[in-house]
Amino acid sequence: MSAYRAPLKEMRFLVHELVGLKRLAELPQWAEITPDLLDQILDEAARFAEGVLSPLNAIGDRIGSIRSDDGSVTTPPGFKEAYQQFVEAGWNSIATPQEFEGQGLPRAIGTPVSEMWHGSNVAFTLCPLLTQGAIEAIHIAGSEALKQQYLPRMVSGEWAGTMNLTEPQAGSDLAALRTKAIPNGDHYLLHGQKIYITYGEQDFTSNIIHLVLARTPGAPAGIKGISLFLVPKFLVNEDGSLGARNDVHCVSLENKLGIHASPTCVMAYGDQGGAMGYLVGEENRGLEYMFIMMNAARFSVGMEGVGLAEAAYQHALKYARERVQGTPTGTDSHQRSSILGHPDVRRMLLTMRAHVEAGRAMAYQGSLYLDLAAHHPDASVRADYQTRVDVFIPVIKAWNTEMAVNMASLGIQVHGGMGYIEETGAAQFLRDARITSIYEGTTGIQCNDLIGRKVMRDQGRAMFALLAELEQELSAHLSAAHELEGSQIEASLKACDASSLKLFSELKVILNAAMVAVHTLKRATEWVVATSVDRSRHPEIFAGAWPYLKLTGNVLGGVMMAKAAQHSAQHLSAKEGDIDFFEAKIRTAHFFAFHVLSENEGLLATLTQGGQSIIDFPPNAF
Repeated sequence: MSAYRAPLKEMRFLVHELVGLKRLAELPQWAEITPDLLDQILDEAARFAEGVLSPLNAIGDRIGSIRSDDGSVTTPPGFKEAYQQFVEAGWNSIATPQEFEGQGLPRAIGTPVSEMWHGSNVAFTLCPLLTQGAIEAIHIAGSEALKQQYLPRMVSGEWAGTMNLTEPQAGSDLAALRTKAIPNGDHYLLHGQKIYITYGEQDFTSNIIHLVLARTPGAPAGIKGISLFLVPKFLVNEDGSLGARNDVHCVSLENKLGIHASPTCVMAYGDQGGAMGYLVGEENRGLEYMFIMMNAARFSVGMEGVGLAEAAYQHALKYARERVQGTPTGTDSHQRSSILGHPDVRRMLLTMRAHVEAGRAMAYQGSLYLDLAAHHPDASVRADYQTRVDVFIPVIKAWNTEMAVNMASLGIQVHGGMGYIEETGAAQFLRDARITSIYEGTTGIQCNDLIGRKVMRDQGRAMFALLAELEQELSAHLSAAHELEGSQIEASLKACDASSLKLFSELKVILNAAMVAVHTLKRATEWVVATSVDRSRHPEIFAGAWPYLKLTGNVLGGVMMAKAAQHSAQHLSAKEGDIDFFEAKIRTAHFFAFHVLSENEGLLATLTQGGQSIIDFPPNAF
C-alpha cells in the first residue's frame, strides 16, 4: 500500500482563504490564532499521520483486533504505542474544553487535522473520535460532579469514551430499546445488551467510559422514555483512583468487511447483578443528549469519507503514474506509456479528485458554521448559524460517505485487475469506507432528516436563506470574474498566452454553472415545500429524499469549487503563489461543472416525477 501524504496545500488554501481563518480570529477566545500557528499545527499533524499512523494502516487491516477468552481485546501491533504517542503529543485534546485542560481550538482547525487521521488510518481514529463525542455530551448535559470526575482524564486521553445505542432487536429504531436502568441509591443498575459498539473494549486506556441509552421503570414508551447513563468499565473512587471492575463486558467481536483494526463489540450489561451507571442530565431526555454526541459523530464520519476518498485517490494516482500499459486511445503515438495517458483513466482520476475537493470544501465550510453557532457572542447570530449547521450536517455525512464508497470503488477500477488483488491495497479503502454510509445514521436517515426536519418542517426557510446568500456571493464573483477577464485579455494577447486566457474564460463558465445549480436546488426546494402541504403526498416526497440530498451536496460542493476557482484566478492574475496549484484548481472546478453539476437536472426530475413509481410498486411484486 502506498504511503498517505497529507494534502497540506489544499488544506491551507481552504482554511486561510476559502473558509476564512480571519472570521474565527474575530471571536474573543480565538483572537490569538494566527496563520503561522495554524500552519505549525497542520505540519505537526501531517508528520504524525504520515510517520506513525499510515505505516500501521495495512498491518491493522491484515491482523485486526483479537478478543481473548477473558473478554479482553488486543489491538494490532503498534496501535497501543501509537495511541500513547497520540495523547502525549496532545492530539486528543486539540478541540476539547480548556476548563478541563483541553486546548479549546476551533473545529475549523480540528477538522483538517482529523481528516489526516482518517486518511492515514481510519480504524485507529475511531477511538479518539468517539471519545470527543462523549466529552461533548458529558460537558453539555452532565452534572458538575460527573464532569469533574470524568472529563479531565477523557480530555487527556487517559480514558476513552464510547456510544452505546444499538441493540439486536433495535437497529436504527431506538424506540424499540430494551436495556433497563433500575434506580439503586445514588446510581442505577443497568441490564441489557448492545451491539456494534466501536472500541467497546480495547487495550489503549486504563478505563472506558460508556454512554448508554436505557429505560428507567415507568418510563414512557418509545423514544420519549429513553435516558442516558454513564457506565465506566472500572468504577472510580472518590480520590479518582480506579476501583472494582463494573458489570460490563465484551462478549464477542464482530467479523467485519473492513476497519479490522477497530474492535466492534457486542457488550453485555448486568450479567452479574447489574452494571453501575450514573444518569446524565434528566430522565427521559437521553435521546436529546445522545444527539449531541451523534451530531458530532456524523460530522466526523463525513470527514472519514473525505479522508478515505483522498487516500484512495492518492493510491490510484500513484499506480496510474507507474503502470505502463498500451498506448493512449485517439493519439498518433505508438509508444507504450503509463495508463495516466489514457483518457478514461484520466476521467476516473479527475472524478475522484473533483469529488474529494468538493466534499472537503463543503465540510470545512460546515466546520466554520459549527464554531460560529457555538461561540459567536451574539445569540441571534449563533441561532442563524445553527440553522446552517442543521442543513449542512446531514449533507456532509451522507454526501461525503456515499462519495467515499464510490471513489474507493473507482480507485479499484483505475488499478484494473490488480485492484481486486489485496496485495495492492486498493481494496482496503473500499472495505473501510463501506460502513461510513451506514453507521451514525444511514444515508436514508440523513436524507429523511434533511428533507423532513430541515426543509418541510420550516417550509424551507433555512434552505431558501442559504440559497439566497449563495446566489448573492456568486453574483459578486461573476462581476469580479468579468473584470478579471477583461484585465487579462490585453496582457495575454501581448504575451501570446492563449492557455492563460482560456483559464479566465473557464472561470465564468464555472461560476455560471454554479449559479444554475443554485437555481435548480431552489426549484427542488419550492417543489418540496409546495407538495408537502398535501400530507397524502408525503410518501412521494420522502421517496425522493436521496435525489434531493445528492442535489444539495452537488450544489454546496459546486459553489465551494467555484469560489475556489475565483480565488485561484485572482492569484494567477497577480502572478503570485503556486501557479500550478491555482491552475489545477480552476481546471478541477471546470471538470466538476461539466461532470457533476450536469447531473442536477436529472436529480430534480427524479425528485419531482420519480417518487410515485416507488410508492405505486406493490410489496408483493418484489
